[in-house]
Amino acid sequence: MKNRKSNSRRRKSSSFSKLSIFQPNKYKFKKSCPLSVKNAPKVDYKNIKLLKRYISENGKILPSRITNVSQKKQRELSLSIKRARNLALL
Repeated sequence: MKNRKSNSRRRKSSSFSKLSIFQPNKYKFKKSCPLSVKNAPKVDYKNIKLLKRYISENGKILPSRITNVSQKKQRELSLSIKRARNLALL
């Protein structure tokens, strides 16, 4: 009876011992910002063609984790999108 319980415990713990959610990712690489590279288009409220790339179908501003835009350029982008909306360009 005692052997039975210890065996069942051992099986349960061994299956979870190999799983680790919090292991660091060794193959992480940094993606460059498409608006910060050389010869990148300037972020402006009048450049509607550029702004439409960073807006969803519903008209919402896409987050930087999806578009890979840097934090500084994301702020400029959101400000220019809001200006274009206000002037009814978008």
